[in-house]
Amino acid sequence: MTAAAGVASGVKSGRYIDRVNRLLALLPFCAAVAAGCGESAAPAAADGAAVRASSDAITAQEADAALARSPHATRELAERARREAIDRAPRVLQAMEAAKSEILARAYLQQVAQAQPRPSAEEVRNYYKQHPELFAQRRLFTLEEIEVAREAGVAARLQERVAKAASLDEIADWLRLREVQHAVTRGVRAAEQIPLELLPRLQAMKDGELALVDPGGDALFVIRVVAAREAPLDEAAAAPLIEQYLLRRKWSEAIGTEMQRLSLGARIGYVQERK
Repeated sequence: MTAAAGVASGVKSGRYIDRVNRLLALLPFCAAVAAGCGESAAPAAADGAAVRASSDAITAQEADAALARSPHATRELAERARREAIDRAPRVLQAMEAAKSEILARAYLQQVAQAQPRPSAEEVRNYYKQHPELFAQRRLFTLEEIEVAREAGVAARLQERVAKAASLDEIADWLRLREVQHAVTRGVRAAEQIPLELLPRLQAMKDGELALVDPGGDALFVIRVVAAREAPLDEAAAAPLIEQYLLRRKWSEAIGTEMQRLSLGARIGYVQERK
């Protein structure tokens, strides 16, 4: 089975979307550059920023390493399994074939990604100019934040409370009295650690100002800017980070395009088979 066939077999089986998501999650180059900047975030170290997006994913490499370290994963154990014909059991054969397809598919997608050209110096320069908030006008924000579990009607009531509150502690007390699940965090975040759609709002806020942020999903966020200070990054320092970010974005786009192509081909093949 070829690598492309390994991908296509997942498409034809009706598990296309699920398989794509797993493959993309496992590919090391689908993580953001540096310490984790996302597709919509800036090309530098990031962990999800003011509105956090925690990541507990385990990579395929980590899983393989853990298996290799396992005292049960020995050569003797594998030989014993073969003597008892476990390797010919239908469920085991099916799992082995699925694992083979997964490995081939990941290798194929990695090959597709790595065939993409590196960003040009002009592309890097343009990105730097287009995002002064991340570089020439970069800031470090000291933030206080409350993550609030979304409940029926809580958003409207919370917005009213934020408009009247003088401190984040006042909001926390209000939530505690109403037994609304929440968590308070404090820390310093650089501009590139904050989602681009939120960054202009933070830059416009004054020290001590509160804001309610609703990114969708299961949580709301109340943010207070304690302080902000200038921390510019010149073009020479930013260039390697931008280049890596743009390259990884090209990789991701190439993978998406290839998966769409395979999906279309699989659907055409399926219709022809039905005929």
